[in-house]
Amino acid sequence: MPSNITFAKTHNLVELGKLYPSLKLDIRYATKNNFLGYPVYKEAKAFLQEEIAHALLDIDEDLKKDGYGLLIFDGYRPWSVTKIFWDETPIEKKNFVADPEKGSNHNRGSAVDLSLYDLKTGKEINMTCGFDEFSERAYPSYSGGTTEERKMRDYLISKMEKSRLFKVNAYEWWHFDYIDYEKYPILDLTFEEIIP
Repeated sequence: MPSNITFAKTHNLVELGKLYPSLKLDIRYATKNNFLGYPVYKEAKAFLQEEIAHALLDIDEDLKKDGYGLLIFDGYRPWSVTKIFWDETPIEKKNFVADPEKGSNHNRGSAVDLSLYDLKTGKEINMTCGFDEFSERAYPSYSGGTTEERKMRDYLISKMEKSRLFKVNAYEWWHFDYIDYEKYPILDLTFEEIIP
């Protein structure tokens, strides 16, 4: 347990898949298809603070005009999972994971990992790299990849930042922090504790 963090017991987290079925879920941390190679969530669910979830839904509605939808990889993440990520990530890759001594915006339910999918085909849109790739190809500023991949990455970022409520992470094109994240406390509740 960290010495400088007090975990809150109350929350205003909502389950995205249950309340907002238009958001497509691909919860990789409930599977082996992630950078750890094993699941850290018992259930394929995503949670966010309620007002943040509403803001995300507004963006999803805007995307539909262009034939796209939001594909959610992760939202709220228990602090204990952040600790696992930190402990299992090599030192040279730690810029891609949060320091558990400080806590993560995911621990607050105020960060979301996402991409786009095509509404007609249901297929994920290709970006400069896949979710959870710990390389420079994940940087929002990466100039490699194909023209189409960069175009779609930049399109996603512009749509997410248009409302001025979200800001992309400097190392991960898929990670967006809510601007007022600090008003939410750090949590270490399991998914079962959120919705018993």
